[in-house]
Amino acid sequence: MSAADLLAQWQAHLAHGRRRSPHTVRAYLGAAQRLIAATGATSWSDLAALGAPALREQLARRRAEGLGNLSAARELSALKALLAFAREQAGMAESTPPRLRGPRVKKGLPRPVTPDEAVNLAATVADDARVAWIGARDRAVLLLMYGAGLRIAEALSLTGGHLPLGKVLRVTGKGGKQRVVPLLPLIRDGVAEYLRLCPWPMARDSALFRGAKGGPLHPGMVQQAMARARTALGLPASATPHALRHSFATHLLGAGADLRSLQELLGHASLGSTQIYTKVDAAVLLDVYRHAHPRAED
Repeated sequence: MSAADLLAQWQAHLAHGRRRSPHTVRAYLGAAQRLIAATGATSWSDLAALGAPALREQLARRRAEGLGNLSAARELSALKALLAFAREQAGMAESTPPRLRGPRVKKGLPRPVTPDEAVNLAATVADDARVAWIGARDRAVLLLMYGAGLRIAEALSLTGGHLPLGKVLRVTGKGGKQRVVPLLPLIRDGVAEYLRLCPWPMARDSALFRGAKGGPLHPGMVQQAMARARTALGLPASATPHALRHSFATHLLGAGADLRSLQELLGHASLGSTQIYTKVDAAVLLDVYRHAHPRAED
């Protein structure tokens, strides 16, 4: 078997067996290609025999090329998935890949996640799920929270009656207060992928996001999935599902959104509730200043 054969089988497994997104397939295929080239593996048995030292060496090579912590964590996740598949293909009784913790981001004061971190969290949640439709479901929920500023309860209260999704979504928030939020193509595509994979029929009065047995999805399941993802990416404990909504607000404010518009998008009853984000944004800017300005300590 050649390296090209291994990569072709891996790609087919990701795209058709696991129904991963094209972006994930490309990323995982690239990680596999690099590991195979570095180790000279020509069979699934060769890959299955690799242990934690081989993964450490590969990550060291990638870090020497300038790979950051988040990207290195995603690469490790991809390699672990590859080795688990290799062990299955090699007929090994134990398919669990080597235990190896990913690089951690230096912890500091609680802060909003960056746009890249938000997208990586959503992608990692999808990649780590054992069932493809559940991974797509959790990714869609997180994208709604970061991309549209929804509370987790608001996202999980959506029903089949909200379909098909358009460029805007009418949301009912706290106290029955309704608001309209814009939906980015990334969000609409994420929900569409979940609907394509979801095994449960979607009636107008049924919950849009379903649990494994078909009932309404419980918030705890999303929280658990995100906890696993933030551990894999080395993010602090402050990176919770609700932090994605905070990040949505902080990033909009930093990009120039006015407080009144932000109040409407978040569904806050009073402007005072929204003004907290001016403090959050100032804290982020101060943190950047302290770490980047050459005279910050003077």
